[in-house]
Amino acid sequence: MKAAILNAIQRTVTGRKVKNLRKEGVLPGTVYGNTIEPISIQVAGDEFIKTFKQTGETGIINLTVGSNVHPVLVKNVQLDPVSSLPIHVEFHQVNLKEKIKVNIPILLTGESQAVKEKTGTLLQLLNEIEVEALPTELPEHIEVDVSSLVAVNDHIMVQNLAIPHGVTLITDPEIMVVKIGALLAPEPEPVVAEETAAPVEGESKEEGKEEEPTSEKKEEPSKE
Repeated sequence: MKAAILNAIQRTVTGRKVKNLRKEGVLPGTVYGNTIEPISIQVAGDEFIKTFKQTGETGIINLTVGSNVHPVLVKNVQLDPVSSLPIHVEFHQVNLKEKIKVNIPILLTGESQAVKEKTGTLLQLLNEIEVEALPTELPEHIEVDVSSLVAVNDHIMVQNLAIPHGVTLITDPEIMVVKIGALLAPEPEPVVAEETAAPVEGESKEEGKEEEPTSEKKEEPSKE
């Protein structure tokens, strides 16, 4: 992937005054790396969003600050909890000739026959894997075709993934990425007990019952 270009200027506004930048559509950020001191910068918010959609966290950005060009990766983006718009970004300067370790997102493709026929449910157990590679050889994502999963308990492990040439897998290969789980049986509807008729007011509980015959006690003759 060709490196994207993003222009920035060094930022002098700090603290609470940064809010004023955001109101003007300017995104504050920081550039850091192993060989440079952290630099406070600011970029046009809409330009960053456009660039980030193109590169994600694995694409190289040539970040221009003054007369210097920094090859960077987007390391962290803080979002506003209400608008979900970026409010701060961190760029990590990299050495294009040194391998780095990063997390690569997993993208599921295809359709499982078990899901199509509603005999099972698709469970994604891993969303990203850690790899090591040169910054210019980092893949945007790792595709996982789930069309081979046709029955409950069918699964794909990390060791089954197609890792591009030049990329070294760091994540444990024995970890499961995706599997077909059993469909959950619907919960039975609760059984409602039949209500017994309440006695009518003024009627005793004994009313309505058949009286049992009583035997009269015979008087014994006097022995006098």
